[in-house]
Amino acid sequence: MLKRIAFIFTALPAVAAMFLGSCKKDDYKLNTNIKPVEHLGAPADNKFVKLQPATSAAVSFEWDQARAEDGSLVLYEVAFDKEGGDFSKPIAKYTSDGGGVQNKLSLSHKELNTIANNAGIPALGTGKLKWTVLAAKGYNVQPAAESRILEVERPNGFAEIPVDVFLTGEATEAGADLSKALHLKSITSGVFEIYTSLKDGKYHFVDRNTGTPTMYSLDGAVLKEGGETTQSGGTKVYRIRLDFNNTTGTMTEITGMGLWFAPDNKILFNLNYAGNGTFVASNQVITFKQESWGRDERYKFRMNVKSADGTAGEEWLGSSNADNSRPTSATPLSFWQLYPIANNDQWNYCYKFQTEVDTKNCDVKMYFQADKAYTHEVIVL
Repeated sequence: MLKRIAFIFTALPAVAAMFLGSCKKDDYKLNTNIKPVEHLGAPADNKFVKLQPATSAAVSFEWDQARAEDGSLVLYEVAFDKEGGDFSKPIAKYTSDGGGVQNKLSLSHKELNTIANNAGIPALGTGKLKWTVLAAKGYNVQPAAESRILEVERPNGFAEIPVDVFLTGEATEAGADLSKALHLKSITSGVFEIYTSLKDGKYHFVDRNTGTPTMYSLDGAVLKEGGETTQSGGTKVYRIRLDFNNTTGTMTEITGMGLWFAPDNKILFNLNYAGNGTFVASNQVITFKQESWGRDERYKFRMNVKSADGTAGEEWLGSSNADNSRPTSATPLSFWQLYPIANNDQWNYCYKFQTEVDTKNCDVKMYFQADKAYTHEVIVL
């Protein structure tokens, strides 16, 4: 037993020495030394690019690789500045392709348009951007040995197109309370519209209904950032359409909305604007027309309009189908969706009333709202 105890105490110093030796400070140091990019490849210096942000066009930036002293990976960013800038406060920086690993970067014309805007180049203007490449290893960031100039021509339109657009102000249906601002419908990329009424007073558009939004206004047919527009001449119903791609706006006054009854080739009755993008005809008797082959029930809608210069005209709203069967309770709701139709032919692109409508009093409602497809309904009373 004594020999075993003696062996244990004899071994302890050796074990302790091994343990303490394993806890020594690691002498390994991170090597962040790099040789920066020496040469920029593309685009060529003073390259001119006419920006087309509405397309998928892009510009490829390329450069020679930087070298890490320990042979490990180097990460890249492309920095942009104004023509006379020194990149101490770049207006934009983009990580290269492949998460920063590749020595190239593809930037869309849309992104370059935003950079140009931030550099102070106006819409439809031409200006120069300065660019270079930053190579990094750890905290060691080294600019390339050279920089280049990219000359760009901006298109008309806003560099940043809002995702949402709202209408607000004392002249609107919701008043000046920003939280109650009216949402415009997104028609296509950068194009928004709303069917609404305006009374005398001021109004403007915003990109959100909370906080401090960006404001827009109409100056005639020109859409611009900031400011307000004044409505005068009493309350009127409008379709307002804004195109942020081309900085334009269209105010189309709606002077009438009627249900066009195809068998009689005339307006059967009018629908009045009821607010919130809704037109309503209440308690109207609808009687199908008796023909030799049966009872005809085809209809669509005619909208009377007046442009900003006072020119009067007509627009037609109807079905997406040139011909339709009579709907039933099982017909999908998409049947009643409203579509602009260029053909004002008496018969084509008409809806058909349900059988239950014949000789009954009905309400007809049309909905032009941002949160759903434009549509209508016929309610038998």
